[in-house]
Amino acid sequence: MSSISIIIPVLNEVSTISQTISTAQTGKNVEIIVVDGGSNDGTPELVKSLDVKLISSLSGRSIQMNLGANLATGNILLFLHGDTFLPLNFDELLREIIAKPNIIAGAFELGIRSRKRSLKIVEKMVNSRSHFCQMPYGDQGIFLSAKVFAEVGGFPEIPIMEDFELIRNLKKKGRIEIVSKAVLTSDRRWQKLGILKTTLINQIVIIGYLLGVSPKRLAKLYRSHLCQ
Repeated sequence: MSSISIIIPVLNEVSTISQTISTAQTGKNVEIIVVDGGSNDGTPELVKSLDVKLISSLSGRSIQMNLGANLATGNILLFLHGDTFLPLNFDELLREIIAKPNIIAGAFELGIRSRKRSLKIVEKMVNSRSHFCQMPYGDQGIFLSAKVFAEVGGFPEIPIMEDFELIRNLKKKGRIEIVSKAVLTSDRRWQKLGILKTTLINQIVIIGYLLGVSPKRLAKLYRSHLCQ
């Protein structure tokens, strides 16, 4: 049975990290690595009580995930956001996918922890894009073999769009498959800014990136809205 290292980059996730880790611990032959980017809300202290590996890092999701991957011992790497819960039997599902020929990586469908009808529409749009374009994002729990991750050079250490760029590099090597079960991620981004504004900002960032706008500038734009 292939071993799985679950790498969770965090920054001030004290409200959700316990349940995120709890869902990850349901897997078999699983190593959990939490990489903290300088939390000041009690996240590191809480993680220390949960019997998982805790690593301190410079802040930056790509930096944190690459550090976790470098220290991981698993044959398969699963990158999980600190506010995202894995489905039951996630370990069996991803092992089946990674074992398929021509499959280079995978991710889960997206579920959002909300009953709002408008967010159910967002889920359908995201999952349609993921299946049709083989283009999942980081909040869907991207997974791949440690060997392939090393071959593509890991996540580019840019302040935003690191998941997008990783997937583009992986698609050059093989197919990205989407698990038919969903991870459940927090609705806090949509709650904070509203669904239409959040969707618009996301699309502006993607288009800007494709047009060559610097990731540093895009990250500043994105975070300026989140911090309002």
